[in-house]
Amino acid sequence: MESKNPVFSRQSRGQQQAWGTPSPEQLRGMYDAPAYAPPAQRAMTIDDVVVRGFITLGTLVVSAAVAWALNLGVAAMAIGAIVGLVLALIVSFKQSTNPALILGYSVAYGVAVGVASHIYNDLYSGVVFQAVVGTALAFGAMLTVYALRIVRVTPKFTKFVVAAGLGLMGLMLVNWVASFFIADGIGIRSGGLLAYVFSIAAILVGCFFLLLDFDSVEQGVRAGVPEKYSWLMAFGLTVTLVWIYLEILRFLSYFTSND
Repeated sequence: MESKNPVFSRQSRGQQQAWGTPSPEQLRGMYDAPAYAPPAQRAMTIDDVVVRGFITLGTLVVSAAVAWALNLGVAAMAIGAIVGLVLALIVSFKQSTNPALILGYSVAYGVAVGVASHIYNDLYSGVVFQAVVGTALAFGAMLTVYALRIVRVTPKFTKFVVAAGLGLMGLMLVNWVASFFIADGIGIRSGGLLAYVFSIAAILVGCFFLLLDFDSVEQGVRAGVPEKYSWLMAFGLTVTLVWIYLEILRFLSYFTSND
């Protein structure tokens, strides 16, 4: 008859360790387990990016609307652009997911965009609304192109887009410096044929950057990156949309009558 005593019953099953001594399996689990197991972080989802995107872009739009309504002037535009650029560089190079930095960029650059839009609308009536519609159409078109895999985001394509973007920014910097010595700089913003070509190229590159942004979101979701990175994805989309909007705004101004 089997004994009810746990000591004798454990021994009867061939387990010779003393009562209370961990089994070999328990010992392996104790030594293999980390001293501290941090709480598991929730993986990022598409919905996370959408929500953060609305918050980030919405903050920028509200900031722009306030700057427009108050007509803050060129000084506020310059300060907002500088502060926004600094914050954008910090977020980009550090790959920061800090919401304060990202929303700070939205507020600062929103002021710059709002003042610039007000100036353009005073000079070219209705051009701001057209630029907003054009940006929305560009976003929808690129989302469709990406979803249907009409253009595939490959490493070679990524290198081309990044190089083209850096090239455009380099030309804008050269044009800005040249404008101190020549009336229209090198002519990429003067409204002539070269300016048309440059603006079209800038809009296309901005659209290509949207494809890179969409791919980053998809790859991040597949890799199961932490939810906090949705802020960084939203930041990238916002920066690209602002780029496209400003370039469309300038391009349309070339063909809009000055009232």
